[in-house]
Amino acid sequence: MTIKEAEERTGLSRSNIRFYEKEGLIRPQRNTGNRYRDYSERDIEELQKIACLRTLGISIEDIRRVAGGQANLYEVIQGQIPRLEQQMSELQNARRMCEKLLAQGPIEYKDLEIDRYIGDPKEYWRENREFLGLDSISFIFIWGGKTVWMIITAVCLLTALGALPFLPEQIPIQWSGGEAVSFADRWTILAYPAVCGIIRLMLRPVIGTWVRRYTLYGSAVTDYVVNSLCFATLSAEVFMILFVRGFVRQITVVLLAEILILAGFLWAAGRELPAARQGR
Repeated sequence: MTIKEAEERTGLSRSNIRFYEKEGLIRPQRNTGNRYRDYSERDIEELQKIACLRTLGISIEDIRRVAGGQANLYEVIQGQIPRLEQQMSELQNARRMCEKLLAQGPIEYKDLEIDRYIGDPKEYWRENREFLGLDSISFIFIWGGKTVWMIITAVCLLTALGALPFLPEQIPIQWSGGEAVSFADRWTILAYPAVCGIIRLMLRPVIGTWVRRYTLYGSAVTDYVVNSLCFATLSAEVFMILFVRGFVRQITVVLLAEILILAGFLWAAGRELPAARQGR
């Protein structure tokens, strides 16, 4: 069945289904005729199980382990109870804080005096680290997006095509002590955008397999690493062009530019935090 039919059968949104598929929790077959995904009754059953466990707050990683036979479902659900109790306690504290603020009557942001309500700020932040923890991963979600990879790869390709007519017949591909030690044909510059494609299409599954063992946000962290590697590839390409043109001799200049770009992206990510949270 098509994804539209899977939506109707499960009541889940297309984005939910795609996300679970991206995480490797379902693997629908491809229609031999049109190559579209063909969801089976087993996929529908799996989607319903996944959605049910997600409503209990069970992580994607734990669901993956249970589905793969590496963990016992009963034990996972049993272990979820203390987490839910902790979350309930945190939500109750948040509710009490809301009531405390509302008890003072209408209040404006400019008049909010934190010390009157929370006591020791450091202790309060520690007690609410679960809420604040969401802020620390927003940059990973945004930087790891497929759109960012497409932008990096497109810039890498356009840079290669734009620089190609101005390059010498032989371009450096290895350096040592600020000097080029190995050269290749100038058309080799097209290998840089190709590497970005290879990293995502071939290396990403390998990275994902390793990353999912150590983090709950396996897909997001994998894409973050992939995009970072592609950005490093773009940086190497830019450095090579600047080196050939005689503008730089050391990659330090390019690294400083990278830091500025990533700092700007981090600032933008902070502004987009609510949207990133909802999208996840």
